[in-house]
Amino acid sequence: MSGAPALAACLRSLRAVVFDTDGVVVDSARVHAAAWQGAFDACLAAAGGQRPFDPVADYLQHVDGRSRLDGAAGFLASRGLDLPLGDPDDAPGTATVWAVAARKEELFTASVRAHGVAAWPGTVRLLHALGRERVACAAVSASRHATDLMTAAGVIGLFRSVVDGNEARRLGLPGKPDPALFLEAARRLDVPARDAAVLEDALAGVEAGRRGGFGLVVGVDRTAGSNSAGLRRHGADVVVTDPGELLIPGTG
Repeated sequence: MSGAPALAACLRSLRAVVFDTDGVVVDSARVHAAAWQGAFDACLAAAGGQRPFDPVADYLQHVDGRSRLDGAAGFLASRGLDLPLGDPDDAPGTATVWAVAARKEELFTASVRAHGVAAWPGTVRLLHALGRERVACAAVSASRHATDLMTAAGVIGLFRSVVDGNEARRLGLPGKPDPALFLEAARRLDVPARDAAVLEDALAGVEAGRRGGFGLVVGVDRTAGSNSAGLRRHGADVVVTDPGELLIPGTG
């Protein structure tokens, strides 16, 4: 019978690991992407002459890792759609940036309620291994849903701290690629950034980890290699297809 898996060499000297949530801890990135597709395609159809939103390329380039408002504004601007910002209480629709963000929220929430989300098994194995080695773990997300999603997936207890979209708003923290979310997580773990790792699947998140001076930035590419080069360009030291690759099988 083999023993418990060990941490890969790149993690052994670190005191903490900060995990992005969507796409790294829970399998929710594709749900976010599908919700954005529904919200954006209505805008693109109304504008006419626009190709549909690509839930892989456009999502990774313009939306992944960013707040809902920043993601909506960034993608619409990339297509030359100059919608008014509107107000946070705008009803879901296509008339303002806030309305588009609200429609995305509506679609995402409906999908989660209908189908739920699960944690990635490789990430769960890594979290357990880090716990055995007394390496402190935190989770970070621009999404207001992150804590609820991790609770539903049964992994919230594996983290010492969570800095989600609700906390970011309360503290006035800027979104990625600014490193503020990651640095706040490291502060709560009482570990300097240089002694901590960041695990991220978003280009903006990898860039945030690099800007924050973290000792190790791991890019997670679940797109069969299509995002690996981009993750490295934005600052990833290591790229894996799943966080479970950061474990070495036990022996004896």
